[in-house]
Amino acid sequence: MNDAPQPQEVDLSAVPLFPLPEVVLFPRAVLPLHIFEERYKTMTAETLAGDGLVAMALLRRGREKCYYQAPAIDPVVCVGRIVSHEKLPDGKYNFLLQGLLRARVTSEDRSRAYRRAHVVPLEETPVMEIDLENERHRLTCMLSEGLVSQLPIVRQFRQMLASPMPMAHLADLLAFNFLDNVCLKQSLLAETNVRQRVERVISALEDSRPLMEARLKRRLKDVGSAN
Repeated sequence: MNDAPQPQEVDLSAVPLFPLPEVVLFPRAVLPLHIFEERYKTMTAETLAGDGLVAMALLRRGREKCYYQAPAIDPVVCVGRIVSHEKLPDGKYNFLLQGLLRARVTSEDRSRAYRRAHVVPLEETPVMEIDLENERHRLTCMLSEGLVSQLPIVRQFRQMLASPMPMAHLADLLAFNFLDNVCLKQSLLAETNVRQRVERVISALEDSRPLMEARLKRRLKDVGSAN
């Protein structure tokens, strides 16, 4: 996967804002979206005619019932770019949004059918890869054991771990693909200390592993019973 662009390479002054409940996008992760509301069909058409940027925002808990107005969102968002799309005969869209960077909403423009936001990139505390070797080894061991290790997506991540991909990138992709707790994922999106973020992702994966193993066992049992 490609490195995210630098903040100066994109215009963040008026990014279309797409708030959803229970959805947190991370840099480099790819999110499939189906667009059917009129305001977001308009957003998609105008975005595709421009730079393709969309900021995914998490609706705050309890605001889902206000979804059709302008409900409160978490101010930390992930700005992504539409990397592929299709327009359906009925005017709806399907598209893939790839996360680019973490950002914070500083102001909103609600003069259009959909919300737009001025966002600023989050400044992160970097860490050298050599200082994350223990974390890389710990993660490699965890993904090489038990039923979870047999999943194709887990095998892909083991290959990534063996590559020069930075641990910060891997942690974001792991959080997006494997963690279920939305509040935790939003907290990880907002975590600007890279080392702490990597550590938190690994700890969360270790905590969730028994549940993942139990789910796989049930799935295998169900498949066996069906046969």
